[in-house]
Amino acid sequence: MAGHSHWKGIKHRKGAQDVKRAKIFTKLIRELTVSAKQGLADPGMNPRLRAAIQAARAANMSRDTIERAIKRGSGGEGGNYEEVRYEGYGPGGTAIIIEALTDNRNRTAAEVRTAFGKHGGVMGESNSVAFNFQRVGLISYPGTAGTAERVFEAALDAGANDVESFEDGHEVYCDVEALADVREKLEATLGEPSGARLTWRPMARVEVADDAAETLFKLIDVLEDNDDVQNVVANFDVSDEALARYEA
Repeated sequence: MAGHSHWKGIKHRKGAQDVKRAKIFTKLIRELTVSAKQGLADPGMNPRLRAAIQAARAANMSRDTIERAIKRGSGGEGGNYEEVRYEGYGPGGTAIIIEALTDNRNRTAAEVRTAFGKHGGVMGESNSVAFNFQRVGLISYPGTAGTAERVFEAALDAGANDVESFEDGHEVYCDVEALADVREKLEATLGEPSGARLTWRPMARVEVADDAAETLFKLIDVLEDNDDVQNVVANFDVSDEALARYEA
């Protein structure tokens, strides 16, 4: 099973059982508020806010809730959150990057460090694992957007660099500076994406043995369940058998 990108799809399928909608909405609302606070309240002029709105819609957040979060942010309300990145190594030597929005760096750092310590990992210094990843633009589509061939052709025409298609969706990768342009071109062909943002993509993956995979999955679960954490990426490969056991 290749990598953390597909793990996100597994998490979405498990989400109805394992993750409360309120927790998901908390993260989305925080991103909406911060995006509106740091930029313009007009999504047409604020790519980050536009991406946050798309993610909120994909999670079935109501229009009223989205508009209230944007209003709070544009009015200077909603707390003083700052963006923080943490890095570390998980079981099997897996490199992990955690992106957070927090109003208390000390609290969030302590919680992330504890998660690593309890699940066979170690939190590192800044840039200790970032060299294993490339900063890229990521545009996500559900499986209903089309076949892998159709999405690949549309992405190629839009100027994207690569596409990964799974049973439940497609992920289109592009250069950081090309994200807005590629997204607009894809929207004209495939419709509105379920998400569009900057992320970290592994340049190489680490094969994790089955006996360490479950501990790695638990570590990622704990990190993603943290209210301050917005995104977790890791460079692992695991067997289908190990993933199936965890899903069960």
